[in-house]
Amino acid sequence: MAAWKAGFLMLYCLTVTSGMFFDLGPQEERCIIEEIPQDTLVTGYFLLEYWDTMKKDSSPHLGLTVTVRDPSHQVLMSKRYGSQGKFTFTSHSSGQHFLCLKSNSTRFSIFAGDRLRLHLDVQMGEHTIDPGAARAKDTVKNMEYVLRHLIDQVLYIGKQQDFQREREEMFRQMSEDTNGKVLWWAVVQTAILLTVGFWQVKRLKDFLIEKKLV
Repeated sequence: MAAWKAGFLMLYCLTVTSGMFFDLGPQEERCIIEEIPQDTLVTGYFLLEYWDTMKKDSSPHLGLTVTVRDPSHQVLMSKRYGSQGKFTFTSHSSGQHFLCLKSNSTRFSIFAGDRLRLHLDVQMGEHTIDPGAARAKDTVKNMEYVLRHLIDQVLYIGKQQDFQREREEMFRQMSEDTNGKVLWWAVVQTAILLTVGFWQVKRLKDFLIEKKLV
């Protein structure tokens, strides 16, 4: 039992999530940027409700459009949902992915002067925690599920490490290119200054000779 608890604690620590909330107006779109490795399953859970949940209940007119673009700005998915639900997609390339969420509600379908609040939870990797499996009585099945989840999370961490390694190589190459350009610009500046200096000295010498001052 202690081993199962330790495994479940490790499972919780390794789960990659990103929870947030922000306000939306009628027909307003907000975009977030996520750094996602290649071939990674991404699941987003959302809830769209009135900003003051104590004053008003969720309206059936509330809706959300989710659009996902890859680093080359190609649309991976675009779908309309209700006021709550989840969306999933798999990244085809590593880099910045743009998750854009737009309210389908018009100013006539919500109460005047009110804004909407969107709760968003983005999870990356396979096999999110299943509450039903956690409550199962079969300990062996629980352990199997936990181990499978841990393996998937380790694979995801490996993808993240490869992605960060690629970014580090790109940044190093960019830094080397920038340093090379700065060096050549310094050489060009020095050459220009020397050329202008020799030209001024020659012009001054010719002027003094012409005026018979030397």
